[in-house]
Amino acid sequence: MHLTEKDLARVDGRVTVLRAPDRPDVAAQSDPAVRETVSGMLLDIEANGLAAVRRYAEQLDGWTGGEDFTVEADEIETRTAHLPDDLKRALDTGAERTRRFAEMQRAHLTDFEDEVVPGVVCGQRYIPVGTVGAYLPAGRFPLLASAFMTIGVARAAGVGQVVSTTPPSHQGTAHPAVLYAARASGAERVHTIGGVQALAAMAFGLLDGDPADMVVGAGNAYVAEAKRQLFGRVGIDVLAGPSEVAVIADGQASPVMVAADLLAQAEHGPTSPACLVTTSLELGRAVEREIARQLEGLATRDIAGAAWRDWGSIYVVEDDEAAAQVMDLLAPEHLEILTEDPDWYLRRLTSYGSLFLGPWSTVAYADKGMSGTNHVLPTGRGARYAAGLSVTGYLKQVTYQRATREATRAQAEPVVTIADFEQMPGHRDSAQLRLDLIS
Repeated sequence: MHLTEKDLARVDGRVTVLRAPDRPDVAAQSDPAVRETVSGMLLDIEANGLAAVRRYAEQLDGWTGGEDFTVEADEIETRTAHLPDDLKRALDTGAERTRRFAEMQRAHLTDFEDEVVPGVVCGQRYIPVGTVGAYLPAGRFPLLASAFMTIGVARAAGVGQVVSTTPPSHQGTAHPAVLYAARASGAERVHTIGGVQALAAMAFGLLDGDPADMVVGAGNAYVAEAKRQLFGRVGIDVLAGPSEVAVIADGQASPVMVAADLLAQAEHGPTSPACLVTTSLELGRAVEREIARQLEGLATRDIAGAAWRDWGSIYVVEDDEAAAQVMDLLAPEHLEILTEDPDWYLRRLTSYGSLFLGPWSTVAYADKGMSGTNHVLPTGRGARYAAGLSVTGYLKQVTYQRATREATRAQAEPVVTIADFEQMPGHRDSAQLRLDLIS
């Protein structure tokens, strides 16, 4: 997530590059070996069902739990009893706020019908998908809020069945905090399966009986590739790469705050891009010094430090308009505005996954579910043309129409004309039949 030479040429005004990666603007390229491995696994699981799933679970996850992957509601209660009360309260809060915002979104999506021309009524309905498969990652870090974004929002959309899976990441079993977050989000049971085999099991209907209509949730490169290959057979949320953060800041911003917010997202992984665009050369230099200082005391400095070293960038621009142009080119996943007038950017910007306005809003709040918005967002400049996961992602926007006899001529005569020109006699006859009936 940095500017190419062609990008720089499109920005009005001079852009000073304080630092930028010396590599192509692709943080995670598709590995042919990953594609081949995933393809073979999906074919194997489709042909051999749960037997293949168990084999991969034993080989790749060290699964030793036999044939039963399922953690039922009463077992979730037992396995989560020892969790700290403050963690439980925090997870309940995040689940409730994420669900509340999703319900607010749903309330603004209204069915309607209206008359297009006299006698022709068209309508629109929102229908939830039938079954969703939610993958809850638990690799290097147990990303607890993922359940809020996938299970909880699907429930708010009215999805009838949600199948949940998570890897055996905690002493050979599902992580208890992930189980708690899943239950707080509305999961009735969770299956302890990870990786490609989990996505395949949900897509092929090997767990709770019905094949998933959608599979959602973040994961490693193999999980992302499995979603890519399954897309079309099932729907997916987004093909997300490494987490991204960008900040627009002016001379009044705090270098300490800017640096902390950049490093918070760099902590996601060593290929996570972090970018600062500022109208102040002094601030840009101060942030670079501050990042070096904060990394010294950061427990995850091996991860965040590698991300900043390899994927960090700082650009100094002449004014707000140039900053907005740069960010619309970068189209970052998360974008913070730490300027005197953040609302100007709210009105001006067009390409971002989620926007965080002012010093009292930070990406970390959304990451952990406290602001209520969804953190499953497009990366790799995907925000130029796509939005992140939300309640709308689980709803099919469908249309319908009905017409009266009196509206036949207004529709049929133009159709006959067009079909004759296209030389499609079946379409012509379908319309002409109705014209003949009213003659």
